[in-house]
Amino acid sequence: MSVQERKQRERAERERLIVATARQLAEEQGWDAVTTRRLAERIEYSQPVLYSHFRGKREIIGAVALEGAAELAAELRAASAGAAVLAEGVRGRVAALARAYLDFAERNPAVYDAMFQLDGGLVFAAEETPEALKDGFAALLETLKDVAGEGVEAGLLTEVFWASLHGLVTLSRAGRLPVGDAERRVWLLVSRLAVV
Repeated sequence: MSVQERKQRERAERERLIVATARQLAEEQGWDAVTTRRLAERIEYSQPVLYSHFRGKREIIGAVALEGAAELAAELRAASAGAAVLAEGVRGRVAALARAYLDFAERNPAVYDAMFQLDGGLVFAAEETPEALKDGFAALLETLKDVAGEGVEAGLLTEVFWASLHGLVTLSRAGRLPVGDAERRVWLLVSRLAVV
């Protein structure tokens, strides 16, 4: 291994450590607790080292969001595939997709916030949208295209489905919806998609 390759590998490892530490700190104490000083202390590097990887907290949030989007996409695909293997039909696959999305948001609230609530400097719904974000949307679309009826644009249906799930996450986390009805909400959403 050349010196240049070793330096690149070490840089990538430091970057992963910064992102993982930011994510852990945010999940434990919230995003307000994530500062470059705290991160530097936790990973035992100086603040200038952090700034050599990220220009500030906004870019760190963006890196956590991209990592989270990749994880969410993988979980959505696994849920849909699992329902397909169990021969649950299209309705079962869409319900599994919804459950996987809601479960991800519940298990990873700080990551979810980085993805959809905080400014991570990421662009959505545009040509310059990062691939990880596009893939997260594609993971929803892959299943929902099977339920878009004639004359219904699958991408538009996916946007409405995603918005509904995001609304459920946001209202549930804020204590605005009664606890215990999550499964009924999923089935209501799925059944109203006119899934056969």
